[in-house]
Amino acid sequence: MSDANDSVATAEHIVLDGTAGKLAGDRWPAQGERRGAALLLHGGGQTRHSWFRTAQALAAAGWEATALDARGHGDSEWAPDGDYGTDALNADLVAVVDQLGEPALLVGASMGGMTALVSQGEHGGLARALVLVDIVPKVEPAGVQRILDFMGANPDGFASLDEVAAAVHAYNPHRKRPPNPEGLRKNVRLRENGRWYWHWDPAFLRITDEPRRSSNHERAAAAARRITVPTLLVRGAQSDIVSEDGVRELLELIPGSKHVDVSATGHMVAGDDNDVFTRTVLDFLAEREV
Repeated sequence: MSDANDSVATAEHIVLDGTAGKLAGDRWPAQGERRGAALLLHGGGQTRHSWFRTAQALAAAGWEATALDARGHGDSEWAPDGDYGTDALNADLVAVVDQLGEPALLVGASMGGMTALVSQGEHGGLARALVLVDIVPKVEPAGVQRILDFMGANPDGFASLDEVAAAVHAYNPHRKRPPNPEGLRKNVRLRENGRWYWHWDPAFLRITDEPRRSSNHERAAAAARRITVPTLLVRGAQSDIVSEDGVRELLELIPGSKHVDVSATGHMVAGDDNDVFTRTVLDFLAEREV
């Protein structure tokens, strides 16, 4: 993937219109012959920066790649009414694809993947192809709760970036802890009290009604049945979110869909082994001639 590094300097910061405010993104122009638009959607509590290297590689392969901050995350505006439910996220995605002007390769992790799956199934015409990163209609409740516990564990913030790094490592111990925590600056904000806070609206965690937080199983399964575009599920082999049963169900719901496990990775598969993840996506696009 080193050849994609040439595109770093050409990334452009963009702002798109969501249905509740402005959405921030970075866009890498396609290199060589343009193959189409790619839109990368992060998971809950993350930011667009989690896609940096994958977006570079997609651009190097001919895709105009846009990594987007979801509402309430990163540099995107917070929802004035605190609505971060499924319908709100879906509406934002519909609006963004309309501004792109064409169906996109939708690459979505966790929350972003569920948004892509449900939106394509319920609206149609949004996706040219789908890449679902460790997310299926039937998720494991214990894994979801572990994420929510991690996100809500430090409401008073952190005294230093080292404390942030320690919290991330405790949640994801099989990923090597970086020697320098400075890279975490993109995921937190330094407030006037001198403490670091996660780079998302705390109201995101105040949605206690699970069907509002994310698509429930029935809704997501019904949406999946209506998907006909090429679909790839990339699961972390150590994921506590996606089980073998969840994989089997997705493959039955979307005929012709493909599943790949990435060894030695968990729910954050794209970050745990980005080179293998990105190569898997590029191979899928080549095989399906997307």
